[in-house]
Amino acid sequence: MTGGHRNDGALLATVLADIRVPRLGAGRLRTRPDAVVADKAYSAGAYRVALRARGIKVVILEKSDTIAARRRRGVRGGRPPGLDATAYCGRNVVERHFALTKLWRGLATRYDKLAITNRAAVVLAACITWTRA
Repeated sequence: MTGGHRNDGALLATVLADIRVPRLGAGRLRTRPDAVVADKAYSAGAYRVALRARGIKVVILEKSDTIAARRRRGVRGGRPPGLDATAYCGRNVVERHFALTKLWRGLATRYDKLAITNRAAVVLAACITWTRA
């Protein structure tokens, strides 16, 4: 959780450092996912540079104003970033989980003042959702 009006990009390095991806077979946990799938809000260059620096595939749709600015610049605008459309289609799974989480009034309105209380509510909501599935 960020304080006040700070953006999510301030904690990107911290989140990337805490990632642990389990392997299908034996072996230690991986610290680098294959890809990061996000919506247009995270299409800024800083996010893309940070993910590529760690060797993570970026699957983020580009904003329309960024596309228009690149086209206005012509050849100097550079090439558009690639997009894996099939991987991007899987983003709706995460969005549906956020919709389920927002059914919890305390999480949707962010009443909790402490980050640990908010995290506990998110974990509890996830556990209840998974037991119902």
